Amino acid sequence: MDDKNLMDLVKELKFDGMKETLFSRLKEARENNLSYEEFMGFLLQDEKQLRGSKALSSKLRSARFEEEKTLETLDLTVYSAESKRIINHLGSGGYLREKKNIIILGPTGTGKTHLAQALGHDACRRGKKVRFIRASSMVAEFQGARADDSWKSVLNKYVRTDLLILDDFGLKALTHPQACDLYELIASKHINSSFVITSNRKTESWLELFPDPVMANAALDRIVHNSFCLVLDGESYRKNFIPKLPKEDCKK
Repeated sequence: MDDKNLMDLVKELKFDGMKETLFSRLKEARENNLSYEEFMGFLLQDEKQLRGSKALSSKLRSARFEEEKTLETLDLTVYSAESKRIINHLGSGGYLREKKNIIILGPTGTGKTHLAQALGHDACRRGKKVRFIRASSMVAEFQGARADDSWKSVLNKYVRTDLLILDDFGLKALTHPQACDLYELIASKHINSSFVITSNRKTESWLELFPDPVMANAALDRIVHNSFCLVLDGESYRKNFIPKLPKEDCKK
């Protein structure tokens, strides 16, 4: 079989990774007298690498991150030694295997959302199904689902994730239906998967968000008792992005 026929076969079988590198690998094999096993091994690695890249891209799109953040781009120098230790531990991904949760607390601008999305990006690279959403947006989605009879479908969508990231939890108190929705979600997910929750509020004050204290305790006990709690205590990240006016403009 000549090179062209080999390429036609690769295309027919939809081996896109091999398609990109076949001719260069054939040249390499001939110039370096590679064995059949070595040549085939390189081609399979090319195919595996492309498929892995496509799978990651698909997972990142499905996660719906607001920005592409990674643990590598997180500036740890602004945090305490204890915060750094916890972040480095979380970066190992062990919490995903153990189905534990992460609660990230701290003032506005200290990098809570950055860290949450970075952990989500890391989980995607580990092959996990991730979803990032503002807590207020998810509450509104459940509310709309009650109106059009798609509530169960929406619940299942979030339950099926390996990691659900709820950003900015606790900005507003919950109505009774909203509290019920959140409780059902937590009760359905807490044993089989993980949450990352960011909030400006201390966990003790989360009880105040629920109209029913019994439901509040039942929901939060499932989240908090199985969580890593991280308080970001560094200087505001956002101060670094405030535009600086030229000196002459500052005098005006």
